[in-house]
Amino acid sequence: MLVVDDDTRLRELLKSFLSRNGLRVSTAANAAAARQQLDALDFDLIVLDVMMPGQTGLDFAGELRKTSDVPILMLTAMADPKDRIAGLEQGVDDYLGQPFEPRELLLRIQSILRRGRPPAGMVATPERVTFGPFQFDVALGELTQKGKRVPLTDAEIALLRALGTQLGDVLSRETLSRSVGGGVNERAIDVQVTRLRRKIEPDPGFPRYLRTVRGQGYRLVDA
Repeated sequence: MLVVDDDTRLRELLKSFLSRNGLRVSTAANAAAARQQLDALDFDLIVLDVMMPGQTGLDFAGELRKTSDVPILMLTAMADPKDRIAGLEQGVDDYLGQPFEPRELLLRIQSILRRGRPPAGMVATPERVTFGPFQFDVALGELTQKGKRVPLTDAEIALLRALGTQLGDVLSRETLSRSVGGGVNERAIDVQVTRLRRKIEPDPGFPRYLRTVRGQGYRLVDA
């Protein structure tokens, strides 16, 4: 997917958050840069800011609709219904007002992608992952044990998302470090794994679900 926003900080925050949640994300600072990206690559969805220098998001969306049916989610601080109607008339698929919760953006993106063609830019992920007595809601980042919620830190949620969406597969510490983000290095992954095991393992010293694969990394299994 492609995030188009002239705010560098917001653009990079969105890229980091969405990447941690299974999306392959490219970015552009304006319509001209976005056009270059679209000429080179196919995208499943565009997250587009309304107010940008040069060509506005609304104008860019209208121009894009003449040649492409790629879904567009518009980010806007404009509350006037007339502005939203103008966007819909240009072919925008959904609107999200600013400020917004990143998790709501993720859920809206997932909803749009489910309605459209199978997303080549998104890792195929189940809605829920089950292992032993636990169930993990991938989108919400909620872990429950027999219906009772298990509290998780943001790092533990990211770790479970990475491992759970590839249940049974071995993921290296490097891969998990990228998934968790926030400057977490490979050695710190071992610490996060130890903490997560205390919450999900009957005996953390002899893990049943979150297993170590010597010399390779970790994997989550439904033992």
